[in-house]
Amino acid sequence: MAQSSIEWTEMTWNPTTGCTKVSAGCKFCYAEVMSKRLKAMGVEKYKDNFKVRIHEKELDTPSKWKSPKIVFVNSMSDLFHPNIPVDFIQRVFKVMNNHPQHVFQILTKRADVLNYYDAEGWLEWSHNIWMGVSVEDERVTERIDLLSQTNARTKFLSCEPLIGPLDNLNLQNIDWVIVGGESGHKPRPMEPEWVEDIKNQCLENDTKFFFKQWGGTNKKKTGRELNGRTWDQMPEIIQESQI
Repeated sequence: MAQSSIEWTEMTWNPTTGCTKVSAGCKFCYAEVMSKRLKAMGVEKYKDNFKVRIHEKELDTPSKWKSPKIVFVNSMSDLFHPNIPVDFIQRVFKVMNNHPQHVFQILTKRADVLNYYDAEGWLEWSHNIWMGVSVEDERVTERIDLLSQTNARTKFLSCEPLIGPLDNLNLQNIDWVIVGGESGHKPRPMEPEWVEDIKNQCLENDTKFFFKQWGGTNKKKTGRELNGRTWDQMPEIIQESQI
């Protein structure tokens, strides 16, 4: 568990670590870079660098949080990587089911695996699990349809890094869209009209819109304002008493 600087969450929880690249959005993976740094620092959890690993001890971590949290699950991995056993994924879900006071945000690029596991009835969706897919350009928009078909209560898209336009998104069953530009040493550009178009699509579909950053080589300098304001919309956090 660690406090997070990611604007749309409060902290991160990584019961698995490591991943492999599946699409263009993975090209400059921040988690891969961070994993190398943590290994160099001697952090035991990252001794195998970015190889996919499960961490049994992490399953007890949420029980130690004394107040409700918004938690990004697997910021350093993809829970639906095919090398992660489905029974371990089910155990992660059981932990989330058993801690309804927290909001758990899961993000995957492997929407096909997610969809298959859900269709088989292997995933138990409690109200506090927000399920998202990464959609960096129009080549991977099928992930949206696969997510929409699942039984997740709250569904969201992370269009970061946004490396191409996303026209005519199917937002019918999508509660939230996050947009952000790539950052780092050699970031791919994000055009303002791409962002504006996605924002307008969200407004038309009553989908919450969150603009995370313009990115670039100095993301602090470019900031996160869109047309002179910030966009920090998020889905409603449902309390257990409201169900």
